[in-house]
Amino acid sequence: MLGLVNANAQDVLTSAFAHNDYKHKRPLYDALNYGIGNIEADIFLHKGNLTVAHFLPYFRKGKTLDNLYLQPLFNRFAVQESIYEGYTKPVILMIDIKTDANKTYLKLAEELDKYKTILTSYDNGVITERAVTVIISGHKPYELMAREGVRYAFIDDDLKKSQSGNFISDLCLMASAKYSKILNWNGKKPITTIQKEKLCNFVNNAHIAGEKVRLWAIPQKPAVWATLRACGVDLINSDNLAGMKKFFAAEVTR
Repeated sequence: MLGLVNANAQDVLTSAFAHNDYKHKRPLYDALNYGIGNIEADIFLHKGNLTVAHFLPYFRKGKTLDNLYLQPLFNRFAVQESIYEGYTKPVILMIDIKTDANKTYLKLAEELDKYKTILTSYDNGVITERAVTVIISGHKPYELMAREGVRYAFIDDDLKKSQSGNFISDLCLMASAKYSKILNWNGKKPITTIQKEKLCNFVNNAHIAGEKVRLWAIPQKPAVWATLRACGVDLINSDNLAGMKKFFAAEVTR
């Protein structure tokens, strides 16, 4: 099958996050080639379709969430009963909603229902992991999703807000923040003890809530990535797929 990548479980970079994946030459497939375990797509509700784009004017025919991500993931699972051969954990598909939260999510829920056999689900208090876990970011329909008895998506919480302890463990599986909202360290010198402790506290509190942690707009430097990892940050956010592959390979050998 065109585009099918024969990566298997040991190739998966479980902590690598493909930021704005759709900007790559081959959306989804480039990330799969590198074994990326977490992939992001931005969507707009446009003329009844969920169009993948970063800015409103740049719509192109056929660039829908269904065509670029949902169908290929479903087809891939149909061939080998997993996204990566032998990999039993979910691959995360983060969907960043750029238009109205509730209206866009209602359309998205319709789309996800067609692929529910491969999607991690929430069913009246029970979470069942499957091949793909959908996480909603951007404009987030907290109240609408919290009222649903059955759903096939979860929310990327605001890392700073999640520290209050008023979390819903079966709704928010991830917590994110812009790097500069947490740290002002550029990676040129060693991080200060105060800043490192601050980050570690944010991470620990999110982990208590059962949320994976991601920072975005981070300095694209291995020294920064290594410090984030040392503080327990779960996902390294980058557009540089090859750079992440090299970084995590080196991490394994250290």
